[in-house]
Amino acid sequence: MAEERGNQAEGSEQPYRRIAADLRTAIEQGEYRPGHQLPSGSALMKRYDVARQTVQNAIDLLRVEGWVVSRPGAGVFVRDRPVVQRLSRNRLSRETRQAGRGAFLADAEASGFTPAVEVVVRFEPAGERIADALDIEAGDEVTVRQRIMSADGQPVQLAVSRLPRSITAGTAIEQDNPGPTGIYGVLDEAGHTLDHFVESVSTRPATQQELTALRLAPGTPVLAVTRVAYDSTGRPVEINDMVLVGDRYELVYEFAAT
Repeated sequence: MAEERGNQAEGSEQPYRRIAADLRTAIEQGEYRPGHQLPSGSALMKRYDVARQTVQNAIDLLRVEGWVVSRPGAGVFVRDRPVVQRLSRNRLSRETRQAGRGAFLADAEASGFTPAVEVVVRFEPAGERIADALDIEAGDEVTVRQRIMSADGQPVQLAVSRLPRSITAGTAIEQDNPGPTGIYGVLDEAGHTLDHFVESVSTRPATQQELTALRLAPGTPVLAVTRVAYDSTGRPVEINDMVLVGDRYELVYEFAAT
């Protein structure tokens, strides 16, 4: 282990980080593709002339970063990374809704994955943030639609929509399945014709609850997207807080040049 001791003595990059960097580059360049197995620990020990713990530290780093998964008794494999392409151009359009494709179904069609959605509907009093976003009073009742969205069996998004109960009472929005046009189609039909949306996007580490729900490794980054929907009168009718797995989403925006 002369090389390892020499590097540490000279204060250069820690050996496990160099090993992780080499493997990360090999994955990015396609030498190891999703689902492929990485070299064994013994092979990496021999290649880099390092101790087993050094190799383990490198693998642990790649696992935390979301590059690999370990399968007991089998080895370490490059993690599958299904990409969901989220096209802003038409995913929320009235034409898409009338065709019976909600936003996530439109994403599935564009990206070629099989979608699945778990829905829980509940009711709660609006807190200050939600009340401000929906232009209602704090404490007013809102309808909450909480979803876990999966692509090819892998959770990729959490979404929590909140709408004033004053406009959802008696509508299919309060059902698990609001129908083929989704809740936006129901709003249109109820006289709250949608006019525009405002979205904000940020990145942050996933919370423990999100790590569990999305089956993520600690430290995995997520995209936090908040969208507010407005009807033709300018009234906000929905706020949707979404958490997207950072390395499984590609956000595509199209803007007019005029």
